[in-house]
Amino acid sequence: MKKILVTGGAGFIGSALCRYLVLRGDCQVLNLDKLTYAGDLRSLSSIDNHPHYAHLRADICDRAALDLAFRTFAPDAVMHLAAESHVDRSIDGSEAFIKTNILGTFQLLEAARAYWVQEKNGDRDAFRFLHVSTDEVYGSLGAEGLFVETTPYDPSSPYSASKAASDHLVTAWTRTYGFPALISNCSNNYGPFHFPEKLIPLMILNALHGKPLPVYGDGQQIRDWLYVEDHARALHLILERGDIGRTYNIGGRNERANIDVVRTICDYLDKVRPRETSHRDLITHVKDRPGHDRRYAIDATRLESELGWRALETFETGIIRTIDWYLANEWWWRPLREKVYAGERLGQVGGGRE
Repeated sequence: MKKILVTGGAGFIGSALCRYLVLRGDCQVLNLDKLTYAGDLRSLSSIDNHPHYAHLRADICDRAALDLAFRTFAPDAVMHLAAESHVDRSIDGSEAFIKTNILGTFQLLEAARAYWVQEKNGDRDAFRFLHVSTDEVYGSLGAEGLFVETTPYDPSSPYSASKAASDHLVTAWTRTYGFPALISNCSNNYGPFHFPEKLIPLMILNALHGKPLPVYGDGQQIRDWLYVEDHARALHLILERGDIGRTYNIGGRNERANIDVVRTICDYLDKVRPRETSHRDLITHVKDRPGHDRRYAIDATRLESELGWRALETFETGIIRTIDWYLANEWWWRPLREKVYAGERLGQVGGGRE
């Protein structure tokens, strides 16, 4: 049974990954997460008592805690997802992004490298470190073209700049030390257990409460949407079969303008939770944020052709699954709306949500 250390496993993508790995039946998972505002152990309730899952509350910036985790758990692999990830919050305050995404990744790389160096030859050869990143490191596309693994980095926000820096650290550790690392860059994720500051859950919950649906600028910013469970499958496949030193882009091939995403949510809610007027009447265009990337689109050909991955959800099927989940799981999101994040605007320099 493979032992995998997952950082940030109480977050949105991390919790989906932990659930997937544990329920496969062939992985033992240690979830290392310091539980920031976006970390929620309730997202892991389905595996909380599973014998192959455990949570360690620790910060990736804490080298002593990392060293202890490596010594006691002795992982065969690391899947690094711990990060500050919300663009608007990076505009409001970038320091946490620099600390966690850059310095935290450095501390984790060094703790993992020290552990790897001390491993016996057989175990050392099998060890892998997967760094999970974002397509936002590539900047903005024009009307044509797709991001590929060799697209030059051109980050626009403090968030994407911090992730770009962490990607470069991982690449340097592989080239300098021979450290067995891989990188993945994904498009916008959506699905169950998504913290309600992000576009899709925010629009669903605001619509259910009859609140304005803030669409930034003209709403024509285009994103490639990836269902989170498809992402979890891709990450495991990259860890198992990917080549050391390579980058793999993960995208759902589901390009949609933000305004069309919001309209799709409204139209489905009109069917299942009708109100006196259409939910579309709640759409409100507000001032855009500075440096808002216009278009993201991922070319996942390498992942598809070399490793055989395919997204199982289209946007049409995934968005219905997502909305239905929020309708059925008020127990999860209501405490967050009441005590953590009520839907207020972030990134006041210019606004915007991804």
